[in-house]
Amino acid sequence: MNAAGSRPPSVTPAVEARGLTKTFGTNRAVDDIDLTVMEGEIVGVLGPNGAGKTTMLNMLATLLPIDSGEASIFGHDVRSEGHAVRQLIGVTGQFASVDENLTGRENLWMFGRLQGLSSKKAHGTADHLLAKFDLTEAADRPISQFSGGMRRRLDLAASLITRPALIFLDEPTTGLDPRTRGQMWDTIRDLVAEGSTILLTTQYLDEADALASRIIVIDHGRKVAEGTPTELKARIGTSSLHVALVEGADTAKAVELAAELTRDTPIRAATGSGFSVTLSDANQAADVLIALRDHGLDITNATVEQPSLDDVFMALTGHPSESPVPAS
Repeated sequence: MNAAGSRPPSVTPAVEARGLTKTFGTNRAVDDIDLTVMEGEIVGVLGPNGAGKTTMLNMLATLLPIDSGEASIFGHDVRSEGHAVRQLIGVTGQFASVDENLTGRENLWMFGRLQGLSSKKAHGTADHLLAKFDLTEAADRPISQFSGGMRRRLDLAASLITRPALIFLDEPTTGLDPRTRGQMWDTIRDLVAEGSTILLTTQYLDEADALASRIIVIDHGRKVAEGTPTELKARIGTSSLHVALVEGADTAKAVELAAELTRDTPIRAATGSGFSVTLSDANQAADVLIALRDHGLDITNATVEQPSLDDVFMALTGHPSESPVPAS
């Protein structure tokens, strides 16, 4: 159940958008994007900083007006039925929206009261969510004493006060250490197992790969690809060759040889002396390695792997994903 009553039927998409566009001055931050999310899915929106992910999400959540195009949440028009839409969604932004001057328990109680719960019900819901997100021991500490991961978990808990049918997660693990990121991933999977639908924006390629059943790739405001992780990887070839050259080797020459043999498929420089190249046929790996040997370019290591989402992003956009490195 959610604040608007029974959950909308699954025959209606959780999110339906056509031609979604947002302009700031001369910048088309979101440029004619179509999007469908069915109930029970985790759909990942993948793109670098400035791609338009957050702007698109904010329009769907009624936080920004739609310039052109149309969007609906479980059949409710985002423009004309904003109140109904807000009853169906929970939003967790990039930065914790909690009050620094209150404790974790007080924050959740306050959010509950703001969303129409009685004081008793708000207290009960707060206690339940604190336990669910492993925050009971810290519940009565001021937020100023919370770690970044604890704040993110509390922020997500606050968005679940009314058990919304649809949850927008805007880069929910940005800045978290690997252990806390893993905990958040488990929580997100649990939410879907319990019946939630999630639209997730992220810069992290591994996060989209691990969580999303479908991925939408956005670059410079436009949707450049959509599909399951497997489908997107299959679009750019069967595998990738990763080569590490001996120190001081002519990396530029090695890349030139690889490009000639693989018909100019995407090649990415590696840290130090080395490169990665996408292969349309795994047998091309042998051709590249033989050419390197024949030209006196010695290697220290070579591996052939299935394509990664990083390879996909490079192939689709012509530049790396610029995924940030999670905090250690």
